[in-house]
Amino acid sequence: MDIKEIINNKKAFMDILLIGDESMAMINKYLNRCRLFALYDNKVLVSICAVLPVNFDTVEIKNLATYPEYQNRGYASKLIEFVCEKYKGEYKHLILGTGENNVTLNFYKKRGFKEFKRIKNFFIENYPKPIFENGKQFIDMVCLCKKL
Repeated sequence: MDIKEIINNKKAFMDILLIGDESMAMINKYLNRCRLFALYDNKVLVSICAVLPVNFDTVEIKNLATYPEYQNRGYASKLIEFVCEKYKGEYKHLILGTGENNVTLNFYKKRGFKEFKRIKNFFIENYPKPIFENGKQFIDMVCLCKKL
């Protein structure tokens, strides 16, 4: 496995970014300000993570995505470990926001994230069409935090 920072032409990774965030408009709001890390296995792109500093002590994962055929193999976990190591001396907290999906929430909680707030109606007010996962519509954003 190899993790590389993508400096140029970040929009070339839009197909995988859209797995983690279904709105190209939302991705375009943060992509150029983010550091983008791509995980390759045998030179094949399998997972990606977009990270954005929020303030002097907090950094945020804006997008974490793995191609479906490579999911459940530990790639996203490796990217989270990489991001934690990379930012641990510089920031105190790693945060992220996600929809209310028990599989996703359990994934993050197993990696040390804890819920610290919810943003009511975030997905209804910020996305042009409803987002569903496992038959459930995303309404509120669940915000999670991990101490670095």
